Amino acid sequence: MIQTILNHRSIRKYSKKNIDKQILDEILLAGTRASTTGNMQIYSVIVSTEKELKNRLWEVHFKQDMVNQAPVVLTFCADMNRFNKWCKARNTEPAYDNFLWFYNASIDAILAAQNVALAAESHGLGICYLGTTTYMADKIADILNLPEQVVPVTTLVVGYPDESPELTDRLPVEAVVHYEKYQDYDKEKIEQLYKEKENLPSTKELIKVNGTENLAQIFTQKRYVKKDNLHFSKSFLEFIKKQNFMNND
Repeated sequence: MIQTILNHRSIRKYSKKNIDKQILDEILLAGTRASTTGNMQIYSVIVSTEKELKNRLWEVHFKQDMVNQAPVVLTFCADMNRFNKWCKARNTEPAYDNFLWFYNASIDAILAAQNVALAAESHGLGICYLGTTTYMADKIADILNLPEQVVPVTTLVVGYPDESPELTDRLPVEAVVHYEKYQDYDKEKIEQLYKEKENLPSTKELIKVNGTENLAQIFTQKRYVKKDNLHFSKSFLEFIKKQNFMNND
């Protein structure tokens, strides 16, 4: 399992080979064994394999080809709907229509997704997380018929790889691990932690292609710009409210 984790690669090109049902069932079972808030399992996983449905998902996931190529698309949702209905059926009124429980359910969904990702990779499958899920949550919900108090929070495409990319660089462990208390970063520490990443040949090529002065500018000026951040943040928050997750009374 350690080697599976350390050798993780995001796969964006997939072969036409289908996933055996027994293998798919096993990796989904692994998802259900993830840690969960109060053992409530307040998440749902939508398994999409039909060509027409996947094509509709491809449209809203910014037309990323891997959505159509991969045989299976898994949408992980924060889901208080099922638990609420169980509570009401047992003559007790739930109070989970607020941001706290959207957050808890989102954590549950992400934990389940990562278990599925690891199980899939242990079977030789490739996976890729789709960040477009939160950007297009309202449209995905329409396609998947998600009821009130169900919100898509992440998506995995799963299939057999048709590429073998190099390992993606990561910051040194000391950049993200703090012992005992948070140790804030001064300018000297920032320079030290990002030096290797900024001096990679691949980084220098990215800077050249994007016409920026440095890597940070690629993120702030090209990939995740303020205008888009504000737009998608607003639309996602409005959708969360629509799904009845923001009651503050």
